[in-house]
Amino acid sequence: MPRVLMRMSTLFLRTLREDPAEAEVPSHKLLLRAGYIRRAAPGGYTWLPLGKRVLDKIAKVVHEEMAAIGAQEVHFPALLPREAYEQSGRWLAYGNDIFRLKDRRGADYLLAPTHEEMFALLVKDLYASYKDYPVILYQLQTKFRDEARPRAGLLRGREFLMKDSYSFDLTDEGLAESYAKHRAAYIKIFDRLGLDYTIVSAMTGAMGGSGSEEFLATAPVGEDTYVGCTQCDYAANTEAVVTPAPEPGDPTAWPPMTVHDTPDTPTIESLVALANAKKLGGRADWTAADTLKNVVLKVTPPGGEPEVLVVGLPGDREIDLRRIEAALYPATVALFDAADFAQLAERSGKPGAAQKTLVRGYIGPQLDVLASPAAQRRKKNKIRYLVDPRVVTGTSWLTGANEEGRHAVNVVAGRDFVPDGTIEAAEVRSGDPCPRCGGALALRRGIEIGHIFMLGRRFSDAFGLDALGPDGKPIRITMGSYGIGVSRLVAVIAEQHHDEKGLAWPAVVAPAHVHIVPAVGGASRPGTRNRRPNPAGADTGEGAPDHLTAALRLGEDLSAAGVDVIVDDRPGLSFGVRLTDAELIGAPWIVVVGRRLAEGLVEVRQRATGQTQDMPLGDVVGQVKQWVGQAG
Repeated sequence: MPRVLMRMSTLFLRTLREDPAEAEVPSHKLLLRAGYIRRAAPGGYTWLPLGKRVLDKIAKVVHEEMAAIGAQEVHFPALLPREAYEQSGRWLAYGNDIFRLKDRRGADYLLAPTHEEMFALLVKDLYASYKDYPVILYQLQTKFRDEARPRAGLLRGREFLMKDSYSFDLTDEGLAESYAKHRAAYIKIFDRLGLDYTIVSAMTGAMGGSGSEEFLATAPVGEDTYVGCTQCDYAANTEAVVTPAPEPGDPTAWPPMTVHDTPDTPTIESLVALANAKKLGGRADWTAADTLKNVVLKVTPPGGEPEVLVVGLPGDREIDLRRIEAALYPATVALFDAADFAQLAERSGKPGAAQKTLVRGYIGPQLDVLASPAAQRRKKNKIRYLVDPRVVTGTSWLTGANEEGRHAVNVVAGRDFVPDGTIEAAEVRSGDPCPRCGGALALRRGIEIGHIFMLGRRFSDAFGLDALGPDGKPIRITMGSYGIGVSRLVAVIAEQHHDEKGLAWPAVVAPAHVHIVPAVGGASRPGTRNRRPNPAGADTGEGAPDHLTAALRLGEDLSAAGVDVIVDDRPGLSFGVRLTDAELIGAPWIVVVGRRLAEGLVEVRQRATGQTQDMPLGDVVGQVKQWVGQAG
């Protein structure tokens, strides 16, 4: 990127004093206020000159690290035909998350959210021999997602710039090597960008494959919740956390199941209180963790009809629909409501039968159409029943008796009910045991900045991507997919590098390394852009022209030395307004050409730390050039 000297008098920029009403998070507020972006549509933003420079510098880092692992750049269109995505099964699997459209001939297209299909077809078109492999291809391309509620500025939009790369290997060992190369490259990219991040285990979701990891930038406004172990290096997205299961017990060791009247117990808390008051089962130490609540869900596969699923989990846990959706992807999941119960009754052809079968608030797994031993033997005409991993054989529960106002005690897994399997459905909480070492987990929040996948042969199977081996037999290619949200990184860096005054960019991505603020003086030509009215008491620079002249000369010298510079040469502004804008814009170093210029000194401020020092004017270029070089 060529080094430039930007003069505020001609720079296409307007700064704002107040936070825009639509801005919710710090990065959104500051990028709008400092003149980096402007909203063009819901979830779509125009890049202004300063913002485009930051975006391009981030892209430069990405390009460099992709080149370092031997990746080759290509570029696909964003408007793609339906056929490839239908062949992979993702035309339906994406549901409402993608933009679909028809051309004038009625042919279906989509605005691509990702390009696995097209990369696989491209390689199939051009490569045929095992000698052609391995290969890594990548692009920086605009992607589209039909977000239901775009928010948080660049963090969750409908249009965004993404780096997506794809590896193609002959063997699983080759895929593992390509995956490791990308993982190392991502670490270098995010380290160079000055980000605080964590690598976590993640679900594969729409991408499929055998495994994936997310790179999550630490941020209080992050939409991703993940866990980190306080005693080892385990970290995982909450959707990917594996619940350690207790050892199974002897289901015959418990007393027989008994049913009790439990009126007015609409909540777990009220049930526990009554159970202790009545000493149900001969005990008065019941807790919510001893109860088994059963949640009815409606699961809808892509293009299919809704199915009923009941999930059993300890009563002290809330159900987490995001974890369930991750486990059941690509199906969508919703809680059953009164209308759903009514429709279930209507479909059964026996009015009232569904209510007698699934009594809201009093459902127990020992029901004959749910998970009783008889139901499991019969298999037909039963509702699928999955349980939390803590519900193992030999555990005994207080749960619904499938009658209004009644609950059952000593309902034992493996004796009174046999689930169809397990599912990670319960919320993950701080203090839960680490699945690796048993230590305590801590909940944290982050923003996804990168995601890497071992796709395996899902897409090569879909498109018949083979290479002819040395023995003349076909070898099915194995793939990896690796994404970075390039435009999102602008907002993420802003989230991690700001204070109450404004942005504080790392030098490697800053739109300018140095912002020069003359204490007095300014451009005086008519029609100057970015001009503000002269506030009361502002020094227009009359009688003190040396400050602006010295500032412009210093800016030219810095630019000639390879440093990006902004000089505030706007007329009619006070020093306070200029300095406030400089702090808002966030260049790493602010140079004030002020009262000690006559002594040959200027003030240099480090934006991130606030540290200041007086420096001889003749030393500034060399010192700043050294700082910029050290910053990478």
